[in-house]
Amino acid sequence: MLWPMPDSAFLPRPRPPFPRALLALIVLFAVGLSFASGMVVGRGEAPPASARPSDVANQGASAPASLHLGKDVDFNQFWEVWGILKQRFYKPLDDKNLYDSAVKGLVAGAGDPYTLFMTPDEAKQFTDDLDGAFDGIGAEIGVKNGQLQIIAPLPDTPAMRAGLAAGDAILAIDKASTQGMSVDEAVSKIRGQAGTQVTLTVRHGKEAPKDVAITRATITVDSVTSNVDHGIATITISIFGPDTPSLFSKAVTDALAQGAKGVILDVRGNPGGLLTDAIDVASAWVGDRTVVREKGPNDDQTYDGHGPARLAGLPTVVLVDGGSASASEIVAGALQDDGFATLVGTQTFGKGSVQDLIDLSDGSAVKVTIAAWHTPKDRSINGTGITPDVVVALTDKDIHDKRDVQKEKAVAIIQAALAGKR
Repeated sequence: MLWPMPDSAFLPRPRPPFPRALLALIVLFAVGLSFASGMVVGRGEAPPASARPSDVANQGASAPASLHLGKDVDFNQFWEVWGILKQRFYKPLDDKNLYDSAVKGLVAGAGDPYTLFMTPDEAKQFTDDLDGAFDGIGAEIGVKNGQLQIIAPLPDTPAMRAGLAAGDAILAIDKASTQGMSVDEAVSKIRGQAGTQVTLTVRHGKEAPKDVAITRATITVDSVTSNVDHGIATITISIFGPDTPSLFSKAVTDALAQGAKGVILDVRGNPGGLLTDAIDVASAWVGDRTVVREKGPNDDQTYDGHGPARLAGLPTVVLVDGGSASASEIVAGALQDDGFATLVGTQTFGKGSVQDLIDLSDGSAVKVTIAAWHTPKDRSINGTGITPDVVVALTDKDIHDKRDVQKEKAVAIIQAALAGKR
């Protein structure tokens, strides 16, 4: 089954009462404020209250007592600034745009690029994205160390064919700087109708920045592929999507039918996807043990596996890299914590926060980060990632020679484990 892939994947939590809660890639993020200074020509007095708009509802509403606003918060200042803009700005301003921008600024004060206010149009686009109704370039993007970057391009997509790689910094989108740009804003700029073009200014490592023109397309990908070679099954999951449980189950059945004695689970470059799929995959090893913990300000909830642990007991290696994020890290962390697998590769991305999407009465919405994911042994994923048991990096020479030294190491580990059983 082929399914559309968003340029930024979110991970729904399967817990009511928040059925549309999402896992987004989230890493340590520093918010920088830049100010443009102009010539000051004088100092005027604040305009009267009459400058307030007539088309913004409940403009005089008081804050609910339950919010407990600080004594230094005075909304009279808000209206003073509003009036200054309306009376002194050199061209007309739209009241609704000012209001939406003010609410966006309020939410941005949380200092989290994944906590966002969305207008009705933006909220509808976001919902369409969750349903897979869009085109793009086929790459997951995120923010790390304050820099917008590629987490992973998906196989056989415009992003992959254009040469984009995990860790590439995105400096500009169609010449517009990405400094201070949220992930969702960047995604909205990168996406577009199939057949149209977007230009990303990217920097790979220490190389000079370059412009990469990419033609958008409808992105489809088989989420699971597999094969068995010399008694070792390799199951590659490129994304945790709607077709993953059935394709993974078939891959396991085929591997066991072919007499596989060991398993390589390859989630390199896998940016994540559905939490339920991550639980399904991990369950093949952990059975009904805990797969992941959700750590919020007031609770600590666990999500356990289910069904038969069909692969428990088979020597297993999980291949990971800097493009392995969210659901990939959940699976890798669960198998590592309980000793079901050896992790080989490089440090994972560190994408482990939980968002709830809250619809508002006018069709707008707020997406707010409410918790973080931890491994069964309470290791934080967010911002840190998962450290492999055996660190093996692919060099430029390895890539040029088309040599997969990480998989070679995985095969060697499984062969040694099988030899020890004899």
